[in-house]
Amino acid sequence: MKNYKPTFDALMKEVGKVVVGQNEVIEQVLIAILCNGNALLEGYPGLAKTLTVRTIAELLDLKFSRIQNTPDLMPSDIIGTYIIEESGGKRQFKFQQGPVFANIVLADEINRATPKTQSALLEAMQEKQVTVGTQTFKLDQPFFVLATQNPIEQEGTYPLPEAQSDRFLLKIKVSYPTVEEEKEIVERYAVDQKEIRLKALLNKNHVLSMQEITREVPIANDIKQRALKLVTATRAHKELIQYGASPRASIGLIMAAKARALIKGRNHVAMEDIEAMAYPVLRHRIILTFEAERKGLSTDDAVKDLIAKNK
Repeated sequence: MKNYKPTFDALMKEVGKVVVGQNEVIEQVLIAILCNGNALLEGYPGLAKTLTVRTIAELLDLKFSRIQNTPDLMPSDIIGTYIIEESGGKRQFKFQQGPVFANIVLADEINRATPKTQSALLEAMQEKQVTVGTQTFKLDQPFFVLATQNPIEQEGTYPLPEAQSDRFLLKIKVSYPTVEEEKEIVERYAVDQKEIRLKALLNKNHVLSMQEITREVPIANDIKQRALKLVTATRAHKELIQYGASPRASIGLIMAAKARALIKGRNHVAMEDIEAMAYPVLRHRIILTFEAERKGLSTDDAVKDLIAKNK
């Protein structure tokens, strides 16, 4: 198998011209893309979530669109609507595509939209198509929804239902930069402010062929068994976890581990790939017990505990 590490190193270097730090976030967004999956980015405002996604879309030469979710956003604002068009004295209905007709759709602050509007994204995320009236429109491949949400402002928001959370392959935590990184951000954006020109390193055909290659990354049986054991343990660990992860998590964990191995330049999945990807794959798929929440434990703590017990 060809070593793709130089390709991803070049991608990371180009993204680094615009985004300071956040290497793990960038890597996990690329993993979601290689797995043909959607990702949910959670972090405080101003941590370059939108900038990161926009930059990756530019480097992969993919069509990018952004949806700013608000409580008054309607499903037709996302999918599109029929408009009446006059030509040659005749009136006819013409479908005007909405922002969902892109390769990478950034759904900013997804939890601000009403459940009805959130559900308009569900079909696109899972079936890669949208239905308007009696017509179904296939979306251009590759297609990903990268959504963001803010963990602090919960007033006036509509938390994602479990069924929708489960459709996100990864939940990526975006954290604050280090002091050194923040110093670089200030230098770059408050002092120099040079225009940064990026060049596309890949195109949509490269992305589609890399998705095929990701599926072909070999995984040893014992590692596959340990990954499955980890997911099924979420359903048995009743003192910490009330509801465990679905089989979709098992598929996601193995696929994400394959993509991580490819990015790291390895031609097989290692146990470290499973352990590293267990957090973003499982953290939004498990619901803690009241007792665990009372102790102040997070879903990441529960995943860490499971990894330690399933060594």
